[in-house]
Amino acid sequence: MALNNTYEARLVQQETAVGAGVQVLLLALLGTAIGMGPAGWLTGLAFAIATWAVLSRALHRTRPRSFGPANRVTLGRAILVGGVTALVADSFESSPPVTLLVGLTAVALILDGVDGKVARKTGTSTALGARFDMEVDAFLILVLSVYVSTRLGPWVLLIGGMRYAFVAAAKVAPWLNAPLPHSMARKTVAAMQGICLLLAGADLLPYLADLGVVLLALGSLVWSFGRDVRWLWRNARPTSPAAVPAAAAERVPDSAEELELLELAVR
Repeated sequence: MALNNTYEARLVQQETAVGAGVQVLLLALLGTAIGMGPAGWLTGLAFAIATWAVLSRALHRTRPRSFGPANRVTLGRAILVGGVTALVADSFESSPPVTLLVGLTAVALILDGVDGKVARKTGTSTALGARFDMEVDAFLILVLSVYVSTRLGPWVLLIGGMRYAFVAAAKVAPWLNAPLPHSMARKTVAAMQGICLLLAGADLLPYLADLGVVLLALGSLVWSFGRDVRWLWRNARPTSPAAVPAAAAERVPDSAEELELLELAVR
């Protein structure tokens, strides 16, 4: 049994290595097609290495029996996001084709609705898979915010940075880690961010129209985060000083899987 588990672990790790290899291949294709400069290459390679390292560590910690079809879809999305990241970094030195950037981003956004369905259909939903999906989404929004901010102004970075600010705030205020109720409005607002930023980044509309689209995205995101923070504040359970040690002891996760589930409650 031990040998079998070791063999399966190697197969799982091999899939992440293949993903990193495909990422490098995509960068090579982009570099050949557009003559990508050092900034694009270095940023894309850094993304590939970081994704491989973080994902490998998470897989080693959770030890799944297989990588799973849904995670393969998410890994494919991450590879596309790595390409978008490289193009955005390269845009500070040159002007990569907008159609190429829009195309990669559009496919990544479309696949965002696929991995979850695959996980549910195959019965392979995991805390790690959900977290992986969430982090890929968040990073794509951050990268698109950087790209659009070069035209509309640095305030656009608020869209990409808001989720990371929420995570940082939760380190200081643990009540923000409480699980939120299901909300279709929250999902709709989250999906809007990528679409609005992609539309503004495509440079198809007049400046004022792009400005309005991005302001709409930011306004809806502020409303969504504000509503969730208000709900968490109202439903935070008050604890007396005497009860704090006992409550803190109960909240300590006793497994890596429980820790992943607690972290998922961030958003």
